[in-house]
Amino acid sequence: MDGGQKVEQLHGDVAEEDPGRRQRSMVDDADGDEKAPRQSKRVASLDVFRGLTVALMILVDGAGGEWPVIGHAPWNGCNLADFVMPFFLFIVGMAIPLSLKRIPDRGRAVKRVVIRTLKLLFWGILLQGGYSHAPDKLTYGVDIKHVRWGGILQRIALAYLVVAVLEIVTKDAKIQDRSSSGFSIFRMYFSQWIVACCILVIYLSLIYGIYVPDWEFRMQNADSPDYGKVLTVTCGTRGKLNPPCNSVGYIDRKILGINHMYQKPAWRRHWACTDNSPHEGPFKNDAPPWCVAPFEPEGILSSFSAVLSTIIGVHYGHVLVHMKSHTDRLRQWVTMGIALLVLGIILHFSHAIPLNKQLYTFSYICVTAGAAGIVFSLLYFLVDILNLRYAFAPLQWIGMNAMLVYVMAAEGIFEGFLNGWYYEGTNNTLVYWVRKHVFVKVWHSTRVGILLYVLFAQILFWALVSGVLHRAGLYWKL
Repeated sequence: MDGGQKVEQLHGDVAEEDPGRRQRSMVDDADGDEKAPRQSKRVASLDVFRGLTVALMILVDGAGGEWPVIGHAPWNGCNLADFVMPFFLFIVGMAIPLSLKRIPDRGRAVKRVVIRTLKLLFWGILLQGGYSHAPDKLTYGVDIKHVRWGGILQRIALAYLVVAVLEIVTKDAKIQDRSSSGFSIFRMYFSQWIVACCILVIYLSLIYGIYVPDWEFRMQNADSPDYGKVLTVTCGTRGKLNPPCNSVGYIDRKILGINHMYQKPAWRRHWACTDNSPHEGPFKNDAPPWCVAPFEPEGILSSFSAVLSTIIGVHYGHVLVHMKSHTDRLRQWVTMGIALLVLGIILHFSHAIPLNKQLYTFSYICVTAGAAGIVFSLLYFLVDILNLRYAFAPLQWIGMNAMLVYVMAAEGIFEGFLNGWYYEGTNNTLVYWVRKHVFVKVWHSTRVGILLYVLFAQILFWALVSGVLHRAGLYWKL
């Protein structure tokens, strides 16, 4: 924790400030020599958006099992949970121009970016690499041969590193404070869009061009009758976007190794695997072998295309930096958001490119980035223009201490700590008692009880904790 007044967000940038407000404050202060310069104001809507995204992550992780409509889609499609990762990447991108704008020295900026990337990788591997078994198991530790290398923070770290360095290399100090309109911002940062196009072309070439041969894996689930057996998945094809034979999984198996991939992917709820789809359930007797195989949803090729979500977020940040009018900003943001959303929907429903979070397809990038742009525009209008900050204060507090809430709530570290104090048996913990007696029994419904538990005992609780820490000036910085 750090009591400094500058606040860091999930990926570790400094506090975001609205350049237009700062410029107007300086003009106002020029009227009198005795007036001290005013403090730059944060873009409150970006904090609210970050807090909303963290809250969504807690919601879908905690209640998605009982409410599949908000959980990850088993394969093609886009449920509420599938918006969380792109929203994070969009927010990371939007904050980059705001933070790097105040660091004119490129060497210092690159050093700062690299250090924060390493911190993100450390926390990502620690929390999602298998070392932490919270909140359900009172054990810790992982076999090095089975460490999971992919994860949420790891993907954010990669996108942040690539896009932040791109911003540092391509930005021109002479244009940083120049007002702009229309497509002039695209022209200013034309080189960044060239890089984005190159990323897209390489991704599409690999995902449709790589030949995927048959592959094998050893069953790792000790409860399965097939434990220890080597199972074979038949492919021998190229250009397929189905679960077993896509090039995203093939690249991860070759580079990461199948033992270092996520062992319980969402495709286990696929209709080909279980009759309970989209709910979890027992596998069909004739379920194909790939149903029990590992797959990395935050893998190499999918993380490569995920950089595009961050680049789109950077463009929204450029609009905030260069345009001083609220109307001009909203016009740019909403227009681009709607265009991306429509393009992605057309690609999906025309069966050209399906929406798929696991593969991070181009249609998925368009739909989720477009949705992020529209949601942020709405929050900007409500919070920064209409000044309805009190209504969104809980989300803003979470957004200003996002790393803390992510670790303690979304990754279950705090619940894991509470579960360590039990009565007579490890199933009789405070968390279990509160969830069962205060929520499930009162509402006579497991589904409703779990949902309310997540909303009140997790999201609202950590919003209040974040609010107290905000009043004390305490924030978790990276």
